[in-house]
Amino acid sequence: MTLSCLCGHVCLTLERRPEYINECNCTLCTKAGARWGYFHPSEVRVDGPTTGYCRADKDAPNAEVHFCAECGSTTHFVLTQSAASKFGNTLMGVNMWLAAERDLSGVEVRYPDGQAWPGVGDFDYIREPRIIG
Repeated sequence: MTLSCLCGHVCLTLERRPEYINECNCTLCTKAGARWGYFHPSEVRVDGPTTGYCRADKDAPNAEVHFCAECGSTTHFVLTQSAASKFGNTLMGVNMWLAAERDLSGVEVRYPDGQAWPGVGDFDYIREPRIIG
């Protein structure tokens, strides 16, 4: 799959479709306009200039969110150095709003309650998942 930001300056090439997509209601995800598919970093190629942002309201944020330096579209996140040292560099999120819906047919969208998540343990969900298409 190939995804791109609005202006086309950033393209992401994925080796596969995501197993599922999280459309989280936390402040970071909603304000970034993202719904995340998860991949190993080796499964994603990012071409084009991005700018990274880490939350200032967290002592040790786990994710650095990237967006296109030209149009501002959220493209992906990578783990911060502190998170990668704790968990290993095994996770990368890609904003699946950048994909054509037809390319995601059959993929499950989940709705975690990130607003109520205490930061550890499993998520509760705000509604039942749905299958795209």
